[in-house]
Amino acid sequence: MRILLSNDDGYFAPGITILEQALAPLAEVTVVAPERDRSGASNSLTLDRPLMVRRSQNGCYYVNGTPTDCVHLAVTGLLDQLPDIVFSGINHGANMGDDTIYSGTVAAATEGFLLGIPSIAMSLVADGGDHYETAARIAVELVQRFKSNPLDQALLLNVNVPDVPYEQLRGAEVTRLGRRHKAEPVVKSTTPRGDVVYWVGAAGGAQDAGEGTDFHAVAQRVVSITPLQVDLTRYSQLDAVKGWLK
Repeated sequence: MRILLSNDDGYFAPGITILEQALAPLAEVTVVAPERDRSGASNSLTLDRPLMVRRSQNGCYYVNGTPTDCVHLAVTGLLDQLPDIVFSGINHGANMGDDTIYSGTVAAATEGFLLGIPSIAMSLVADGGDHYETAARIAVELVQRFKSNPLDQALLLNVNVPDVPYEQLRGAEVTRLGRRHKAEPVVKSTTPRGDVVYWVGAAGGAQDAGEGTDFHAVAQRVVSITPLQVDLTRYSQLDAVKGWLK
């Protein structure tokens, strides 16, 4: 089995290193990740400049681009053989609900999915413990399940793991995405040169966090596994918009 590993925290992030070490006994693992933190990059592709691929001392490839760039380059030209699965993570921080729209972690997995490869985005819902080893064990279990019982359809999973020791997990649950409240206001400040600058405010709290959502599962120390799709069509409004245009 061949696994392509990427992330949005950068090739030097602890999460991707721990994940590579955990998956190496199961498969041939290749790491292609951004050269720096690209959190929030979403599904952006770099089209206005050439991209460069370099290799670090530990064998990882790193790219001066986005998470999507990394997976796209790897699958469409860098690798001699296609991976059997794309893994993105382990992200430091949750990617639940509306987060998935902005997440570079989810975007890397989405690019693999768009290129026809089963893909998994994995995030540690960091709460101070930084139990990356817990998320890594869940990743190993998912890969083992994929090897023994592969799905016969396209697969894009968003996995969020509670930040607790593995023994304290209360299982795993297939969930839907919840929703957050409106984001916090931007933070305005002034530089020493007198220029006004703005920082994007923090994400809002959970608004739709009822039973069955990713928020609810993680709050119960349950691993959240959400199957995602790329089709953004709102089918319930097709007839209404057709009528509106008459």
